[in-house]
This record gives sequence, C-alpha cells and structure tokens, in this order.
Amino acid sequence: MASPEAEPGSLQGLVIAIFGPTSVGKSEVAVAISELLASEGHASVVVGADSMQIYAGLELLSGAASADQRQRAEHRLLGVIPVQEEFSVAQYAALVHAEIDLALSRGVTPIVVGGTGLYMQAALTDMPLRPPVPAKTEADLARRLESEGALALHGELEEASPSAAGRIKPQDHRRLLRALALVGEGHSVDDRPGGIWTTQYRHPTRLFGLRRARDDLYERINSRVDSIAATGGAEEVAAALASGASRTAQMALGFKELQSGDLEAMKVNTRRYAKRQMTWLRRLDDAEVFECAGQSAEQLARAILASSARAA
Repeated sequence: MASPEAEPGSLQGLVIAIFGPTSVGKSEVAVAISELLASEGHASVVVGADSMQIYAGLELLSGAASADQRQRAEHRLLGVIPVQEEFSVAQYAALVHAEIDLALSRGVTPIVVGGTGLYMQAALTDMPLRPPVPAKTEADLARRLESEGALALHGELEEASPSAAGRIKPQDHRRLLRALALVGEGHSVDDRPGGIWTTQYRHPTRLFGLRRARDDLYERINSRVDSIAATGGAEEVAAALASGASRTAQMALGFKELQSGDLEAMKVNTRRYAKRQMTWLRRLDDAEVFECAGQSAEQLARAILASSARAA
C-alpha cells in the first residue's frame, strides 16, 4: 500500500517527473510509483523523455524499460519511431505534450522519466525550439570533421560565436557540428534554448532527481555495458544498420563502439555522458534530489509520492 501521506486524489492534475543519469535506476523507480498508485486505485502512465529510447530497435542499447517493467506499468513514447527515421526534439515535444495532456484529461497521472535534459525540458515546458537543420548540412560538416579535424572546425565556430565556442569543447563532436550547422543556416547559437532550466511548466509539476555516488554509478554503468554486450547489443546495432538506421539513430551512445567491439571505449563514453547528465541535474533548481544508495525502488517511490502529495 502507498504511504498514507500520498493520497491519490491529491495528485490529480499533477505531473511527476524523474530525472537522473544513466544506470541510476530511474525506470524501476517510475514503475514502482505506478504500482503504488495502482494499489490505491489511481491510474498512471510512464512517459519516456529520452532521445534514443523513442526508437524502435534500440531497446537494449538505450536502456529502455524491460518487458517485465512494461507489463507492470503502462509506458508511452518507447520504441515508437522507426529506426530509419530522423527525429528531433521539436518532433518529440509535440508527441509528449499530446501524451501528457491526454493523460491529465482522463485523470491519469503522467510519470515523465528520462535522462536527456533537453527532452525533459521539452516534455514539461513550452521552451523555444530552433528549426531543424537540413541533414545535408550536418552530413557535409561531418565529412569536414573527418578531413579537417575538430580543432579546425572549433576555430571556425570561435570566429562565428566566441560564446558558443567557449561552451563547446573541440572533442564534443556532436555539439560542435550542431553549433556549426546552426550558424551555417543563419540561426543564433548564443541564446542557448533548452540550456537554461525554466520552472514555467505547462502543468503543475513535481520534479525529482535521482543520484548515486560516483564510484557506485560508474560500477553500475560498467555492469550495464557488459550486460548489453552479453545480451545481444552488437546484434541489435547490426540489425539497425542493415535496416537503414538514420543519422540521428546512429548517435545513440555505444552505437559505434558496439560496431567495433570496443567495450572499454563504450564504458568511458557512457561515464562521460553520465557526468554531463549530473551537470544537468545541478541546473534543476526546483528538483528534490534523492540519494539512491541504501534505498529500494519502492522506498524511493514512496518518498516521491509523499513529497508530491505534500506539495499538491
């Protein structure tokens, strides 16, 4: 049974959002929240806020909710986009707003969960979004990266936008190419849409962060990478490539490393990504952060529901 403090009626019209780094345990906590609400007769739905879990065919690689977790709680926006399609945060915003609005209109509690900061902000707010950059522009820049090197392209960005160059390191190829693509299309890269957290939510929202000590988190990341490799991660990537995986789908963390079988590089890059996610977490001024160490998913779920009820 749920905590007496977490009366389901007090959560009516409320969005519960859970953010945290990869491998911290977000999916299991979200499912536990849904189960506790169900035990009190209150419906909920877990809504994904992840840039790669939305692709069909990348379930292992992206760490999407397992078949067991999907049986225990209703999920939305997992595996709904064909892996062959390009996909953007603007497209995601339209989808996720529709899911959240529909749930609330039916008296269902949306539990938004993910580790992609930009996607979480897109889910919860009406943040301004730049128009998409043509795929050819980004493809041309990717070829230039191969031939000219990151330092040359970073120097070009520094000339166009010193502030953006100051934020983006040359080795962060994804952000570097994106910034140059925006410059090339005549868009500003200085206003940083999505880079500064806002609490101007579309609906009443309670935001929670999950955190673990670095050594604990890194150990879980290493174990997860080993598990992905052992349960068919390379085969999943090969199948995605054979079916014509889009440029944006191939940006999935670990996609290239599994192609080459370099698990150590995948672990290093995943730990770096988790570090960036923790930076996002520190931006969330209104988030209540829970330490996961020593607490089960159900204990964390009870604490989140109790806190949500008190604030409602």
